[in-house]
Amino acid sequence: MKEHTVIRAVSRILIPFIQLFALYVIAHGDLGPGGGFQGGVIFGASIILYVIAFGMKDGRKVVAEKTSDILNSTGVLLYVLIGLLCLLAGGAYLEYTSLAAFFSGGEHSEHAKHLASHLGIYGIEIVIGITVAAVMITIFFEAARHEDD
Repeated sequence: MKEHTVIRAVSRILIPFIQLFALYVIAHGDLGPGGGFQGGVIFGASIILYVIAFGMKDGRKVVAEKTSDILNSTGVLLYVLIGLLCLLAGGAYLEYTSLAAFFSGGEHSEHAKHLASHLGIYGIEIVIGITVAAVMITIFFEAARHEDD
């Protein structure tokens, strides 16, 4: 792709906006369409676009194999930890309102439940976004590596 300067220039300009849109989709997933999965796919696609435009070697400089492996595992681990926090607070798995016990010192006011619910949902959306993006990137790099072999 080195001879395709227009594609590289346009990609260099668009990728930050694509990633910003992905973060927007993740952050507003509890209020409207979108969420962690959709935002993760968009973010992963922006990295894949970078690799297509600039090559595998430069792509691995942006996201090393070890980094994508760590993000895959970390996303799943944090998902489980949020669920376990809900259990420790006395609720069901991923029952976010039970997290109010951590915010209000044991008192379950409506404001504390509302805050806990929003923070729990945001946490899950972010974790899912990280996991989905990392898995997409990993699958792309693995498929591309097998094509080279």
